[in-house]
Amino acid sequence: MQSSTLLVIGGGPGGYVAAIRAAQLGIATTLVEAGNVGGTCLNIGCIPSKALIHAAEEFHKLASYGAGSPLGIQAQSPHIDIARTVAWKDGIVDRLTGGVAALLKRNGLRVVKGWAHIVDGKTVEVAQQDGQAGGVLRIACEHLLLATGSQPVELPFMPFGGPVISSTQALSPASLPQSLAVVGAGYIGLELGMAYSKLGVKVSLVEAQDRILPAYDAELAKPVLAALKKLGVSLHLSCRVLGMDEKGGALRLENARGEPSALAVDQVLVAVGRRPRTAGFGLESLMLDMDGPALRIDEQCRTSMRNVWAIGDVAGEPMLAHRAMAQGEMVAEIIAGKRRRFVPASIPAVCFTDPEIVVSGLSPDEAAQAGMDCISAAFPFAANGRAMTLEAGEGFVRVVARRDNHLIVGWQAVGRGVSELSAAFSQSLEMGARLEDIAGTIHAHPSLGEAVQEAALRALGHALHI
Repeated sequence: MQSSTLLVIGGGPGGYVAAIRAAQLGIATTLVEAGNVGGTCLNIGCIPSKALIHAAEEFHKLASYGAGSPLGIQAQSPHIDIARTVAWKDGIVDRLTGGVAALLKRNGLRVVKGWAHIVDGKTVEVAQQDGQAGGVLRIACEHLLLATGSQPVELPFMPFGGPVISSTQALSPASLPQSLAVVGAGYIGLELGMAYSKLGVKVSLVEAQDRILPAYDAELAKPVLAALKKLGVSLHLSCRVLGMDEKGGALRLENARGEPSALAVDQVLVAVGRRPRTAGFGLESLMLDMDGPALRIDEQCRTSMRNVWAIGDVAGEPMLAHRAMAQGEMVAEIIAGKRRRFVPASIPAVCFTDPEIVVSGLSPDEAAQAGMDCISAAFPFAANGRAMTLEAGEGFVRVVARRDNHLIVGWQAVGRGVSELSAAFSQSLEMGARLEDIAGTIHAHPSLGEAVQEAALRALGHALHI
């Protein structure tokens, strides 16, 4: 039997960051991962999806120039080799996963490639693979960190296989279908649905609720809805999915009035959410407290068993890679004896649709529900010079602040490239900025960031450019 002070199960963003930070602090650490390091985000999620979205945008841009454009650009008959696109995307993933592996090696970490099975809170068995010593390796540890991530939710009456695909298959198509139905109008469904539409696929969007992006502020979703209609995406809102027909060539639906219909499609992408990965590695033997399908943790990411920790998606919402990274770093530091707790002022969330959406902190409605008396103000990108030069006049930046002391409690934005504003939003919340702080900060001109300053100015009653 081998031993390690810290044993991390899962080499995703949370797991590998925790392992690296622990090694930096002198903690003997072992990382167990069955696949490539980097987890869902790096291998089959955040990074490859953004690569596909970028390729789709470039192709769509060229295709739209067929009849000329206001910029004076004209292109004829653009073509996309999807196999080459996928290879380019895979190359990015390979370089990044290779980089993570190099970081782990540089920090002196032991990485065991194989499937972990928990024996108890201090012992894990690993069925090794890929050229490592065969058989089962037994590892004893003082601290066990669970960073097993999440997996796509599968509809029981329409399992993955054949024409029914998950986001994983959607990111590596061997060829493009003529038509695609996307079940679920959350951020995953919209990001991939819009990308496929821009690649020339006839896309239909099916959502059980009465609007797209139901988890987001309705005002933020309006520019995205307009973009979907401009792309020609067919919307089926307030519709329930019943499954595939007997021949597997149509998706059966039922609207709010109970009326059935059939949608003929080549493929169906099920994107109704993700669930914590808690099965298949002996977790049930620990009998940990649960919070629904997720592991229950406290503000230090401790589970109900001493020295067993959980971070990232396996610990529930929000399922964001940057949350997992921050939690992983914190856990390593706590094990090293530092005083830490996970109470961030903001965990920004970005929806990489076209246009993009970013939220950080509280929306006006959320602030009101929390009993806060707040003011909010928005500045439209239509009045921003840089946005106009980028043909990106849709959307806005909005700030939410307390009325009494002008403390900022939230930011929201929708527009081209607004994901890059997320750092400024979160930083202002973490630093306890007030409207006057943002309004009085000189912002570069011309830039999209000027809309941030103008939103603060408008909340104070003296916006300059609107």
